[in-house]
Amino acid sequence: MAVGVAAEVKSKLSIVDVVGEAVQLRKAGTTLKGLCPFHGEKTPSFVVTPARESWHCFGCGEGGDIFSFVMRRESLTFPEALKRLAAKAGIEIDERTSREDARKARQREVLEQAVAFYHVVLTSSKTGAAALEYLHGRGFTDETIEKFQLGWAPDGWDQMIKMLQSRRNVAEAELAEVGLTSQRQGGRGAYDKFRSRVIFPIRDVTGAAVGLGGRILPGAAATGAMGAAGSGMAPAGATMAGPATDGHAPKYLNSPATALFDKSRTLYLIERARAEMRRLDQAVLVEGYTDALMAHQAGFGNVVASLGTALTPAQVALIARYAREIVLAYDVDPAGQHAGSIGGAELFHLIGSLAAEDTGVEITRVRVARLPEGKDPDEVIRDTPDLWRESIRTAQPIVEFLIDYYATAYDVRTPEGKRHAVGALVPLLREIRDPVVRDSYLQVLARRTGVEERVLLEAIRAPNLPARPGWAGGGGTTSSGRFTAEAVMSAPDTIDTKAELKAVSLDERKLLRLLLLVPEQQERVADTMRAQRANLPSTPARELLAAMVADRERDREAGGSGNFERGRFLEALPPELHGLAIALYAERGPDPNELAAARVSIGVDQCLLALEADRLEDEIRFNAGEIVEAHAASDAQAEARLLETQRNLNEARRSLDRRRQDTSLLASAGGHR
Repeated sequence: MAVGVAAEVKSKLSIVDVVGEAVQLRKAGTTLKGLCPFHGEKTPSFVVTPARESWHCFGCGEGGDIFSFVMRRESLTFPEALKRLAAKAGIEIDERTSREDARKARQREVLEQAVAFYHVVLTSSKTGAAALEYLHGRGFTDETIEKFQLGWAPDGWDQMIKMLQSRRNVAEAELAEVGLTSQRQGGRGAYDKFRSRVIFPIRDVTGAAVGLGGRILPGAAATGAMGAAGSGMAPAGATMAGPATDGHAPKYLNSPATALFDKSRTLYLIERARAEMRRLDQAVLVEGYTDALMAHQAGFGNVVASLGTALTPAQVALIARYAREIVLAYDVDPAGQHAGSIGGAELFHLIGSLAAEDTGVEITRVRVARLPEGKDPDEVIRDTPDLWRESIRTAQPIVEFLIDYYATAYDVRTPEGKRHAVGALVPLLREIRDPVVRDSYLQVLARRTGVEERVLLEAIRAPNLPARPGWAGGGGTTSSGRFTAEAVMSAPDTIDTKAELKAVSLDERKLLRLLLLVPEQQERVADTMRAQRANLPSTPARELLAAMVADRERDREAGGSGNFERGRFLEALPPELHGLAIALYAERGPDPNELAAARVSIGVDQCLLALEADRLEDEIRFNAGEIVEAHAASDAQAEARLLETQRNLNEARRSLDRRRQDTSLLASAGGHR
């Protein structure tokens, strides 16, 4: 998987070697000293600290890391310095990245224009009246329809094309790029891909549109409810992509694969659910758009939908950014039950695989919600929300569910049925490393199948137990190999948070996470650091804080009040910072938004004081070295001056220690939720 380039550069290049190319350094205890290259001096006050991968000049006050040194020395921006040092370290950076980012930004803009068009058709035209009535009938409120920008694709062949071309200056090629149109045969123009369908905008974790989902109205597939098709207005050679006149149109239609959209690594409503997923450390997975929408309307904010596909490694990687538990809440018809059994077994194997390989991606528990027979999730949520809440709370651990599933699927009253059920479950039990837990499940399996525990234990220990389809030779992996740790870690959207976060220090990490999750603190921190004439130690941290402030400035320039907007902020970040920002958002820990504002402020102060303490310790250490040198040179006047400075620094440290203690006491005693 991709590692954060900044962190990788720091791991491969020594700051001593890079600085040493421009500054003659000599050993001074645990640091190295030299003449500052940024201001004229005769006595060395420039110090490199290898343990912190930092440099600082106590003469002019400049300091930072390997990137800031090259930026200052060669008048480069951070991206330019990163590229130069990456090349020095032998790390390749794709030069096309910036151009691709600009192109994708335009593609998202085109999709947003289409979303707005379909929404207006649904809510403000006679054409969308039937679809609006359908959504109201399903229990969706106008507030939900507005909040999630639901829409209606009219039944004309090119209404969306004409509208976006004439009113929004969108080229036909741009519509094709984002999967909104299909080409007529013979290259004679294009037609709307989505027609006569309720539109569900699909967004990524930042809230940016990446694709669409479309659902036909009940009865449309049977009647072919398309005015254009029914009136003979279909373009010559067009291939039907919307509801068909033969009654075989798919109930749901997703955008095709594009540069923005791949349904195998997308989860519907992930942009809305991620905060609640992180808070609860749990993701509830449903299959359909309406299931997820109804959950959010009812206040169950940790629900996402898998877009009608079997759960994929990339989707697991996406969930793992925010939650360690997955509850499967699929439809309870036979197809849904089967999906739950197979996907759950693979997920259970994945837990052990990820933990064993120390990947940094955690899925610790998989459970299955049991809903009333004949009821879809959206029906249960709409009609009996308390039942849904209880079903999620009491969801079965996946092993218990699978024992019930296979004991029901096969007639365990017969020897053949017992053999099949045990053959399906033994590979799963082998995955359980805790002998106490495994023994408890053996007892459950023995009761459900009538096979003695002694025999089941022998089967678990047998090296070559015949495997049921879907299991590979008792090894616990699926025959398709989809849910291996390697498959999850190689997913395009997987973020190796450990690698990304190595680009900044621990105190910077804590501070930046607070500022991203509680943006109200951003400008206070920026103002404080300016007043102290201080800066964050590492360049990526500095750049990220500057990007937060810049996002607020963009809002002011647009006539706003200077608010911070997460999606806009992430969209504007250069590639070299995007992974770090995502890693900070995804990092585990208490959600500061659930704490009192005063307590969050105290947490920010603690981070700032810790960073100030590091700077002070560096100055004390440097001054102590200067005292030793002055004494060795018998320079009594310089030694006396330095001793006075050391006394002042020690007093400043004691004062700082008292302030840190006061903030710790405040954090433990006040500011509760």
